[in-house]
Amino acid sequence: MDLVELVECADFAARKHKDQRRKNAAATPYINHPIGVARILAKEADVTDLATLQAALLHDTVEDTDTTFDEIEKLFGKEVRDIVADVTDDKSLPKMERKRRQVEHASHCSPKAKLVKLADKLYNLRDLDREVPQGWTQERAQEYFQWASQVVQGLRGSSQALERRLDELFKKHDVIVET
Repeated sequence: MDLVELVECADFAARKHKDQRRKNAAATPYINHPIGVARILAKEADVTDLATLQAALLHDTVEDTDTTFDEIEKLFGKEVRDIVADVTDDKSLPKMERKRRQVEHASHCSPKAKLVKLADKLYNLRDLDREVPQGWTQERAQEYFQWASQVVQGLRGSSQALERRLDELFKKHDVIVET
């Protein structure tokens, strides 16, 4: 039953993100990102909790598509809605305010939301380590690494495996990590 629910969730996310592309040179389908975040949780952090994996698949749907929190709750339940809400930025705010709030809010997220955020940051930083997105400078990429380390600081204690991999990336990019 859980497997069916997980596949239903992946299908929903794929339909919602169907016309979106990543900002890399290959313009890969955006759905690769939420699937990759769920994969990181399942494979690298040994997460088997259905709600956490569903929230990973849905973590950008409210921010980036016409999906509503009510729709997520109706289809996938209140717990998934709450996790997604915990990791969703308010897109009506200016970018720098959203980034500031992510740093400020990280330590207040639920344990399951912290896992999703860690995996999301790890996925994004791995992408950035491989290739700077079109339109980005090296300086902007380095600033993203620095900002991400501040977000991760508030998420620590959630997954040693993911935190270790993030720390390796921070070290590679000369980001000073507070411990």
